[in-house]
This record gives sequence, C-alpha cells and structure tokens, in this order.
Amino acid sequence: MYDAAQAENPEKLSLRNEAQMYMNAFDEWEARIAEQNRQLDHLIFEIFVSMPNMIIGDHPPRAKRRYRDCEREQAQKFIVVYECSVKIRNNLFLAQIYYCVYRVIWSRNVSRKSFVNGFSGKDKGSERMEHKPVYVFSQRAEEITIEDEVAVMSETAQLLKSIPGLPNPLGVSETDNGINFAIFSKNATSVTLCLSLPDREIGASPNDGMIELKLDSCANKTGDIWHICVQEIPRSNVIYGYKIDGSQNWHEGHRFDNSVVLIDPYAKLIEGRRIFGDSTDRFSKLCGTYDFSSLPFDWGDNYAQPNLPEKDLVIYEMNVRAFTADKSSGLEQNANGSYLGVIDKIPHLLELGVNAVELLPVFEFDEFEFQRRPNPRDHMINTWGYSTINFFAPMTRYASAGGGPVVASQEFKEMVKALHLVGIEVILDVVYNHTNEADDKNPYTTSFRGIDNKTYYMVDGNGQLLNFSGCAGNTLNCNHPVVMELILDSLRHWVTEYHVDGFRFDLASVLCRGTDGSPLDAPPLIRAIAKDSTLSRCKIIAEPWDCGGLYLVGKFPNWDRWAEWNGMYRDDIRRFIKGDVGMKGRFATRVAGSADLYKVNKRRPYHGVNFVIAHDGFTLYDLVSYNHKHNDTNGENGNDGSNDNFSWNCGYEGETSDVNIKALRFRQMKNFHLALMVSQGIPMILMGDEYGHTRNGNNNSYGHDTAINNFQWGQLDARKNDCFRFFAEMIKFRRKNPVFRQENFIGKNEITWHEDNWDNYESKFIAFTLHDSDEGDVYLAFNAHDYFVEVPLPLPPQKRRWFRVVDTNLESPNDISPEGVAGVGDTYNVAPYSSILLQAKP
Repeated sequence: MYDAAQAENPEKLSLRNEAQMYMNAFDEWEARIAEQNRQLDHLIFEIFVSMPNMIIGDHPPRAKRRYRDCEREQAQKFIVVYECSVKIRNNLFLAQIYYCVYRVIWSRNVSRKSFVNGFSGKDKGSERMEHKPVYVFSQRAEEITIEDEVAVMSETAQLLKSIPGLPNPLGVSETDNGINFAIFSKNATSVTLCLSLPDREIGASPNDGMIELKLDSCANKTGDIWHICVQEIPRSNVIYGYKIDGSQNWHEGHRFDNSVVLIDPYAKLIEGRRIFGDSTDRFSKLCGTYDFSSLPFDWGDNYAQPNLPEKDLVIYEMNVRAFTADKSSGLEQNANGSYLGVIDKIPHLLELGVNAVELLPVFEFDEFEFQRRPNPRDHMINTWGYSTINFFAPMTRYASAGGGPVVASQEFKEMVKALHLVGIEVILDVVYNHTNEADDKNPYTTSFRGIDNKTYYMVDGNGQLLNFSGCAGNTLNCNHPVVMELILDSLRHWVTEYHVDGFRFDLASVLCRGTDGSPLDAPPLIRAIAKDSTLSRCKIIAEPWDCGGLYLVGKFPNWDRWAEWNGMYRDDIRRFIKGDVGMKGRFATRVAGSADLYKVNKRRPYHGVNFVIAHDGFTLYDLVSYNHKHNDTNGENGNDGSNDNFSWNCGYEGETSDVNIKALRFRQMKNFHLALMVSQGIPMILMGDEYGHTRNGNNNSYGHDTAINNFQWGQLDARKNDCFRFFAEMIKFRRKNPVFRQENFIGKNEITWHEDNWDNYESKFIAFTLHDSDEGDVYLAFNAHDYFVEVPLPLPPQKRRWFRVVDTNLESPNDISPEGVAGVGDTYNVAPYSSILLQAKP
C-alpha cells in the first residue's frame, strides 16, 4: 500500500486510479480474447507491427526499479500486461491496453526530465506531445497517431541508462560500465545517437523506429569528440548511427543534414541489405553494428602467415564476387560470389602457381549506387567496389547465404586463414582517395559528408568540393590529422583483426596532396604508413597517379618502403610486343627491372609491380583482339574508359573464325606472359587471363554483374591443356629460377645483351642472357617483326648445352617444356611475333 505521504499526492492518486481502470479492462478482455482463440485479423496485425519496436522492449525490469514507490500489486499487474502482450503480441486488444498503460505509467510521471544520465536541459524529443486519446473499448488501432509513436519512442530513450562515456577509442567499444560510443565532429552543434535494439521486426529497415539519445555538448563532448556510454544494452545485434546538425553555410564547406542517420566512420560491421544485387531491397539504408558476444576467431595453433619476400611474389588480381558468381563455378547458390567461394577454388590458385591474391575492394560498398536516380548508368551494378562506404567493415554481401555482417567477418577470416595455410598471401585493394558520397549535384550522404564535410573532404576557398578522383566527385582530405589517423587505424585494423598481408592503394597520388589539393614532397600520411610499426611487415603498393594529373611513377614518395604499380612497364611492354618501332631500348629497360625508375637510394627491383593487364582496361585476350574499346553497354556512348590502350587486334576487330588470326592472338598472349614472368620486379596477372577471358572489348566493365566480369569455369576447362597450361608452367618456372627474382638491380655480370643495333629505330628484335651459375644461364629472344629472324646463339657455359624451354610459336604442349628439350643448334630461327627461352643445362 502507499504510505500516507503518497496517498496525499493527488497527482499520484489520479495516476493510480487511471492505471487501475486499464488493469480492469485487461481482465475483462483477457476472457474474450481466449474465447476468440486469438484469431488474428490481417489489418490489425499490420497496424500493430507498425507500432514502435520499443513497445515490446525489455522495460518491466526497469519499471520495477523506476517505480519502486508504486504499490507492488500494481507493478506486478503491469508486468503481466507486458508479458501477455509479448505472448500474444499480434492481438490488437492487448496491444492497445499495453499501450495505454505504458503511456500512463511512463509518460505522465517522468516530469519531463531525461533519465539518461549525463544529459542536461530539456530534449525536444522528450516533450509531452498532443495526441488523440485511445479507448480500448470502442476505437480502432489506426487512431493511434504519429505523435503517440514519437512520444513512445522518446519515452523509451529515457529508460536507457547512460553515463558520459569516454572519447577514446573512436567507434564502439565495450567497457566495464556498458557500451561506449565516440565520434569525431569538430563543426557539429548537435549530435544524436540512434539505436535499434535486437527486438526489431525481422526484415525491418536498420533505422526503422530507432531510439534517439541526444548528447549534451557539455557532458558528452571532449574536445571535438562526442561520446556516451549506454548501459544495459545488448553486446551484439544493436544497430546504430548518428544524426548530426551544424551550420548550413555551404560556402564554408559544411553539408550537415540532421534528417539522415549517418554511419559511424569507425563502425567495424555494417548491417543492411544482405544479398548482393537484391533489387527488391536496393534502397535499404545501411547502418553500423557491433559484436562483442562472439568468441575470438580461432586461427589455429600451427597457424602462421606466409611472410613471403617481395621479390618472390606472383600476384593474382581478382574480384571476390566475380571469381565464383557464375553458375559454372559449380558451387551451391548460397556460396556463389562469397568469401567461402574463394576457399573452394584455392586448388585452382595452387595449380596456377600464384602465391598472392590482390582482392578488388572488400570494404563495405553499395552495389546499387548507380540506381539511386535516373541516369545513363542506372542499369548497372557496381561489381568492382571502388566506392567505399566504410573503411573498417568487410563487405557484408560477400557472406554466404546472406549471413549478415558477423558472418561476413567470420568468413573473411576463414578465407584468409585458408589461403595462408597453403602459402598464399592476401593483399587488399583499398580506396582511401574518395568515398561513395558523390558530389554536390547528386549527393549520397551516408557518413563523412554529414558528420563533418569540411574535415573529411578537400574543399576550396568557397567551400566547394575538390575532385582529384574522377567521377566520384569528392576527394578525401587524407593529410588532415583526423583523416590520416582514420586511415592508419583502418589499416591497422585489417592487419590485426583480419591478418591481411598488404595493401594496394587506389589512386595513391591523392594521398600525396595537402588539404588544399596541392602536391606535397613529403606527405605525412605516406610517411606514417611507411614508418608504422603495425604495418611494418606489410606489402604497401601505390597506384602512383590520380585523376588530377599527378603522375608519380618512379617518383612516388617512398621512404624505401613503398612499391608502385609500374604503369610505364605496362605501356612499353605492350608497344614493343605489338610491333611499335623505337621501343626496343625501353623494352630492355623494363624487363631488366626499370632501374631508371627505381634505382634510387635503397629501392630494389621489387619496388616495381610489373603488369600488362589489370582490372581496368582490356583483358589480355581483348588486348590482342580489339584496336578500340567497345563500351556501349556502359550507357555513356563509349565516352568512358581509356583511349590509350596500345592494343592490336591481329588483323580483325573482335571475334573471328580465321584460324591464322586466332593462332597469332594466342601467340601474342604467350609473348606477353613470357615477358612478364622473366622481368625483374613483382609480376601481377589478372583473374581470367589464364584461360583467355573476354569482356567483348569493354575496357571499363565496373558495372556488369554478368559473364563480362565473372570467371567462366567452363572456359577454363576448355583451355586447360593449352592456354592455362602455358600460364601455369611459366609461373612455376619463374618461381623455380631465382635468376628472375633478383634482390638487387642486375649489373653487367648478371646479364649480357646480344645487341649491337640499339640505335636502329626500326629494329623490333632483342636477345639477352641472364647468368645463373646454379640453375643455369637463361637465353631469351623476342621477335616483334612480321618475319623470321635467324639468330646465332651464344656459347653456353662450360659442360652445358642449350635446352628449349619455351617457343611461343609452337602449339601446346610443345610451346613450353619446363625440363627443357635438347637438340638446339648453334642458331635459332625465331618466328614472327614470337619469343623463345633457352636454358643451359648439363
């Protein structure tokens, strides 16, 4: 019973009487509900489930604590109402009764004060709102108004206990006191934490019915970091984001919009759409989530990372989804295009002979970004992933069977572990030069733009976005101290949490620009990455150019650590092999390790990553089949993609049945691969080139989730004994012979050029010998003329003779014989557009 003091309080007495009325109503209707066998009406169900999720949240324990002054019987009755409403949650009557009791007990007795510790002042969202009364005896549920729902949501927020929390670490962390949330925003004037607890409806959007906790700028802010520690919320499966407000002055560089729930830049997992390319869910929102419940991943007692020397790498550039998305992969549908799919195909990688995979972006991205508005590209799906949403979370939709973010994280680790167990390293293609948030004309605000645009992006003096990244429309402000630390924290996270072995930095010249976009001689971020202790064992590779014209091949700031994609290698090798004049000297320089670019300070040949083909541009088959790009399916009238391909179609544009042209094309493919495998430096090949994958002349296929990009396992089987065999045997031959993998730049004692015609502009033939006293000297000759060249062979070392290992003019299997074929005479007649490799053996 109430004590005397409570009994004299008219407000509490009125409250008690009103609550009793609803309790009696509950008793009356309970019997009628049983008589109706709890039959559900579809319309009623739809109305009920549209109510805020917190109506059936775990409030009764808090009710006991908050209202210990109330009569024990009444508190217990309230619990019964709650429990019955959960048990028969689809019944309108219980929902109405519970809703009314909920309003009476919670709304009218809170004195409009927030129960969230650490807050001060009056929160607009907690103010009592005018609403239409609901009488459970005679009115329908649709009479519950929006104002009621907002009030309930606000009242639920009041139930969450919190303390001010800590400013570090950024993101979400678990403490002894609860779950800590911390986010940077220098220019924000208001920050609201939005939470969705695990009892949300299945299939609900991540930010439907979120609880909002407004942070106090005094109690919940340290410097430029806003923070709060929320107590007694689950350790996993909580979805969260932020609403942030601030100045609306665009000319100052601000882009605040407090109507958008923003993704925490430090979110480690992203929840939202779970099935890649699910068009029925294309406009769903993505939000952060966390997992402190799962056990630590078991890497195994005997697990060790390969830690391969850079000079020994053979990199396979690949796309996780495209590798197994096609039905021809033979995987179960739930595993197609997933991290687990990569594990299933590890035997292929081993048979090919590569020892490192460079994965196209696996950070969270939105594959439907081209379909947000009508435009010429709105038929495409982003399959390459160069449009990052978050720098910490693995791509959720690469999980098998739509498993979600926690499963994606787990399966990513399983993939890395499986690759490491067979000696294959994992290098990630990372995009820190721009994000998915586009430009000011067609913005897609999901995170950085709405949190603190002026900090995270480069802007000019008028507050307009600078663009050095191309069609993305924005440029990350990489050398701002806050952004720099974000990038470093991201890299460390992937190394420590996921055990990756290295990174390839997309458009890395952007990372060499100051906050105003001007080039820096000693970019702080580039230096910090090179010197960071956590990243010390990692391979770090730059794509040393950007879309603003900052071309840094051979000049990328490096601190003797950074390697580079050698774009000059690609261009010079292509031009020589296809028969351009005046390229012999440049070809020789590239094959010998590009000393003109990298022989500086303590740099080594392996600081150049050699490639003929990469994901953007022609495939190897298309390089020898098309003179011009054919990008009409991209929707941009062929205006996209590079025009400088240095390709040759061998006499006919596109597919042909001419056996001579087809034979010449295959020969050229083998010539390119041989040149790549015998060059000093790190070789990189593209997924699919091992069987001759074609994109039908499209040299910019980023938006096709089809056979244009997807690995065709049936075609691999068809070419297993010719194209694939040549590629695999040549890779293994390189790995077996250290003469192709020198630690230092080769000098006069390591190579002999059989050439006295360097100044002949028309010459397209070159021959040289690499000296190796252990495995045996290797003689190579490349003939890009359209006629035979009979060349005298140098004398082999004493007690050895020449064996033919490669002649690209021969048909398979004679085109490559790893153990060598004897019978080579004093001369060799090198066929047009062909190359040979001889090895001196006892």
